[in-house]
Amino acid sequence: MDKGGWKPALALVVALLSTYAEATSSLHMDDFIEAVRRVEDGDPGSDPLAVLRRLRGAAGLNDAFIRHFLGSADSGGPKLNPSLSGYLSKAVHHRVTEDAKEEGVVLTPDGTTVALAPLLLGIEAGFLAKTAGRVRGLYQLTLAKDLDSSPVLGPDGCWDNIASPQVFTLLSSSPSALTAARVNGGMDGAVLGMEVSAKDGRPPALSGLLTEYYCRPLESKGLDAAPRLVSRRRRENFRVLAAPPVLARQVVKAEELQRRLTGRSKLEVKEKKQLLALVKEGMEEFVHKYIDCPPIIPRCMWGAEPYRGTPTNLSLPLSFMYIHHTHTPSQPCLTFQQCAADMRSMQRFHQEDRGWDDIGYSFVAGSDGYIYEGRGWLRQGAHTLGHNSVGYGVSFIGDYVTGLPSQHSMGLVRDTLASCAVGGGRLVADFVLQGHRQVVNTSCPGDALYAEIRGWEHFGEVKKGK
Repeated sequence: MDKGGWKPALALVVALLSTYAEATSSLHMDDFIEAVRRVEDGDPGSDPLAVLRRLRGAAGLNDAFIRHFLGSADSGGPKLNPSLSGYLSKAVHHRVTEDAKEEGVVLTPDGTTVALAPLLLGIEAGFLAKTAGRVRGLYQLTLAKDLDSSPVLGPDGCWDNIASPQVFTLLSSSPSALTAARVNGGMDGAVLGMEVSAKDGRPPALSGLLTEYYCRPLESKGLDAAPRLVSRRRRENFRVLAAPPVLARQVVKAEELQRRLTGRSKLEVKEKKQLLALVKEGMEEFVHKYIDCPPIIPRCMWGAEPYRGTPTNLSLPLSFMYIHHTHTPSQPCLTFQQCAADMRSMQRFHQEDRGWDDIGYSFVAGSDGYIYEGRGWLRQGAHTLGHNSVGYGVSFIGDYVTGLPSQHSMGLVRDTLASCAVGGGRLVADFVLQGHRQVVNTSCPGDALYAEIRGWEHFGEVKKGK
């Protein structure tokens, strides 16, 4: 090779490696953020709005409804590498296929799945806002249009591989595109859109905004010491942001706009009232599932082994909730990866060492902001000997003989999970909450945690069985 020949060859190798990396990027938020960073680096000095418009152009998010609020997708700036453009289109363009695969979603570091289209549309609307706290089209772009077209809520799902996610399959077939991932993306888009609308000064880079929101690690105190604006707090942030009556009115406005843009007749006064009544009725299910209930990580996401044998179904509603601590693992888990590993460890112990059909608990609370599904709402557990058929067993990961779980995780169980169970007809309204030691000869749930739950609403003294 002549003296100058190595430089073009090296450039070719770098280009090929770059193309390969783009083509093989997984559908993980980390990889999507890296793709956004490449778009930013390819046009130095571009503001977040320009980047968002280029992403919207690559994904084909440019219909009349979107243009009404955001204008046309901007194709300006350097041309995107075809491989990068293809990845962005795959990652952002949302749809549910006939075989229950959901596309246009990514796995976030906290273990939840997010649809990118409503997320990005909400952020773009926020950057376009002229007045802080008043974002034109925010709810219609993120959730209201989908709530109108998909009154039935769709299911959650699971990835083919947590380390390198490529395919997301819904847990059940559904005609609704308003899946858990779509709702997560809509809530995040509304929260971040409102947040950036209130920021003064130079707007943050889109990659930096997404990194701060989705990738911020928790410290030893878990969410107790975490900032307000992180993805693990999406439900509590959205609850403060969007009152159900406001969201219902936005759904009706979205329908009126759709009709106008497609040349259909306007809603008559009577039709509008009927639609609003139907929306308010459907909103009750939405509020229960995504505002009243805690976020629950499904079994397939933490890598559960199948149930062994034939499960016994519970006869609902139940009358008791039993509080446990795991003791082993002894430390609180602060990441999805660690909590999922702890769940697998406990299931192995219960199935292999104790010979049970499955992990014994109904639900398990991590310190990462999530509840993990054990045997769930419908199957009888193996958590409180002699009482498994009449109550749910809820455990906190960690040993709480001398210390307590995080305040946030205790609130998830004490307030959110309990009210979710009552609202969903799984627990009676006057259910009794007990520590494991009250009905079984054990030190569980630890002295410190037991002293704590004695002050919780619904706590009741119950005699031990013989």
